[in-house]
Amino acid sequence: MNDFLKDIISSLPNNPGVYQFFDKNDKIIYIGKAKNLKKRVQSHFLVQKNDNAKKIFMLNRIANIKFVIVDTEFDALLLENSLIKKWQPRYNVLLKDDKTFPWICIKNENFPRVFHTRNVYKDGSEYYGPYAFVKTMYVLLDLIRQLFKLRNCNLVLSEENIKKNKFKTCLEFHIGNCKAPCVGLESQDEYNSTIKQIRQLIKGHISAVIQEMKILMKSYADNFVYEKAQILKEKISLLVNYQSKSTVVSTKLNNVDVFSICSNNESAFVNFFKVANGSVIQSHTVELKKKLDESDQELLGYAILDIRLRLNSNSKEIVVPFKPDMSLPDVKYTIPQIGDKKQLLELSFRNVKYFMMESKSKKFLKNPESPGERLMKVLQKDLNLNNLPAHIECFDISNMQGTDAVGSISVFKDAKPSKKDYRIFNIKTVEGPNDYASLEEVIHRRYKRILDENSSLPQLIIIDGGKGQLGAAVKSLSKLNLIGKIAVIGIAKKLEEIFFPGDSIPLYLDKRSESLRIIQHLRNEAHRFGIKHHRNKSEKRIVNSEIFNVKGIGQKTAEALFHKFKSVKSIKEASLQDLQNCIGVAKGQSVFNYFLKNK
Repeated sequence: MNDFLKDIISSLPNNPGVYQFFDKNDKIIYIGKAKNLKKRVQSHFLVQKNDNAKKIFMLNRIANIKFVIVDTEFDALLLENSLIKKWQPRYNVLLKDDKTFPWICIKNENFPRVFHTRNVYKDGSEYYGPYAFVKTMYVLLDLIRQLFKLRNCNLVLSEENIKKNKFKTCLEFHIGNCKAPCVGLESQDEYNSTIKQIRQLIKGHISAVIQEMKILMKSYADNFVYEKAQILKEKISLLVNYQSKSTVVSTKLNNVDVFSICSNNESAFVNFFKVANGSVIQSHTVELKKKLDESDQELLGYAILDIRLRLNSNSKEIVVPFKPDMSLPDVKYTIPQIGDKKQLLELSFRNVKYFMMESKSKKFLKNPESPGERLMKVLQKDLNLNNLPAHIECFDISNMQGTDAVGSISVFKDAKPSKKDYRIFNIKTVEGPNDYASLEEVIHRRYKRILDENSSLPQLIIIDGGKGQLGAAVKSLSKLNLIGKIAVIGIAKKLEEIFFPGDSIPLYLDKRSESLRIIQHLRNEAHRFGIKHHRNKSEKRIVNSEIFNVKGIGQKTAEALFHKFKSVKSIKEASLQDLQNCIGVAKGQSVFNYFLKNK
């Protein structure tokens, strides 16, 4: 952190507020809220060992810090939410939900219309929702149309216009969908009574509407108005049927919000239930993309605020699995252990878990095969393998000018290098440069150990070499009774010929084919790993050598001597002429005299 940022942080107030991190291009890269601006911003720069790499990268990009002071922590929450949506900074949580949800509107007018809309205007009309699950809204509107005869025209039904007989009955009246208030066949009071019941219905107070209808039905029946009583009976039946389809949790619960969360390394999914009169009347699930390895507490807090603002919820009680990283004024958090609220939370969690699985399934359907899977299938087809080569091992024998022979193994899993599984085998039973015998030893040791440990075998073995090397590998596999259980091929370097056991005619893969590329990649990795081992071994030998006891001998001279003579013993036995030819007259004389003196 530079002095400029230190000065800004030291001058930050201890008030609630919102802070913004800017990069060198004056672009907002992160927005955060704080109960105490100074402490919160300082905490960002206290880097821990296990901190997310993205967080460290973000801190290195910060060139400026700005802030806004507000009165309360809740005000900071609201401001942070609106600023994130406006600027969408790179390192803030991304809420994958940019839909405009529909509402049910009861229009502010004489004889109000009831309809759905995606636009909310401040015109005195009543808006209910929004409805995240649009089908629920349409079912509710359908029920309202079946129960009540409302107008759907846009005529201005003022008292004056009706009295002047400006309108005529339309088709909707003649087919029984409207009582024609436009011509005075339905009074304002009667229509308002219907609107009152619709309000109750939309709010989820179905039982209250049913009770009201039952009282009115009994009144009609007692006064022998059986036709109207029958109509009300049919309406009650519709309402009971609709209520039975709602998810009833407990009649004791009313006006409660429920939130549950399920997360993985990349995303978090949050489910919301709105409960009124014991029934779930609204459900919504959102996905939040993680940016800086945020905790579930942070993500749940962010989702609660955003969903409640979007869906216009004002419940005073929120049921949650744990306390989120935020508080709301006049709102109580409940973390249930038993009872109806616990069952409700479990139901919400089942929903969010299903949503997460469904989201994963949709991604898989869009891209059913990963690049690695496709590569393995191509390789399986080109080499005519019985099994998908998910685990491949490649062997290479290398030495340093005929000495220190080693066997190196590169391992690919799901078509990607698995470097933690790479291995080096020092050759123990073979003297001198003998690739065939060395391969026999390494293959036998490798797979005997795997069999003894009952570990998983590869589906494909690749040998760096032609027929001879492949034959040596097959010999060891035969001793271990692994022929037919593992596919094995050899690749000759010059023409990139692929050899199979028992087949004298090689296979030539297209030079541009993906199969040849992955085989070459495995071979190159095995070779690179062996050379790296030799280099490390040589460097250790040089560093620990007594050659540095000779005056005037440095690192480069020592490397030249070891490159030529391989060992200190050979250097001691070398003639003066050979030493001088290698490192010059003066230094050659110094080395020769040192070892002559110390014989």
